[in-house]
Amino acid sequence: MAKQERITSVTIHQRAEIGTTGAKKARREGRIPGALYGHGGSEAISVDAKTLNDLLSSGGQSHIVDATIGGKKESVLLREVQRDPISHRPIAADFQRVSSTEAINASVHIITVGVAPGVKEGGGVMDVVTHSLEVKGPAGKLPEHFEIDVSALNVNDHITAGDVKLPAGFTLITPAETVVVAVEGSRTASDDAAITAAAPVAAPAEPATPAAE
Repeated sequence: MAKQERITSVTIHQRAEIGTTGAKKARREGRIPGALYGHGGSEAISVDAKTLNDLLSSGGQSHIVDATIGGKKESVLLREVQRDPISHRPIAADFQRVSSTEAINASVHIITVGVAPGVKEGGGVMDVVTHSLEVKGPAGKLPEHFEIDVSALNVNDHITAGDVKLPAGFTLITPAETVVVAVEGSRTASDDAAITAAAPVAAPAEPATPAAE
């Protein structure tokens, strides 16, 4: 499914009722409850479910959006979304007030590009071990994702977090030695080899004893 056009503005509703009662009321009204925090304060809010889904579909956790809150304009970043464990639909969402120049901690999604020779030619399996990197940098320049080129990976090769080139002004929070992408030998071949090695070796047949006359 193609990603939607980037959402640049949202309307955030202030909630007078807080706690479980207020959250349930917001959901009955077709809104997702949550909190808005940052710049020295926090308040209970809600956002239309469709608006939140559109924001998530357009990579909304990686860029600042303009929000209308109680008639005022603010810049916010969607920081956390809680989902129902069964339906996976959003059930809560928290936003943070930010300015485009302030440094923030953020989780940036990883996508791979290219074809690994270890997979195409060596029969290996590529494993994306880490799906996002924690970084710190200016909120207004937060990348939508990190592209990792795997076109040089052979079997038993890997790329660590420290190998990923970050935009100017950003620093890595994820430990540099964290493996992000690895190409491993075929699991099927490894399993077959293990089964073969573990198979008992048949003992040579003993010669038949001559029958007594």
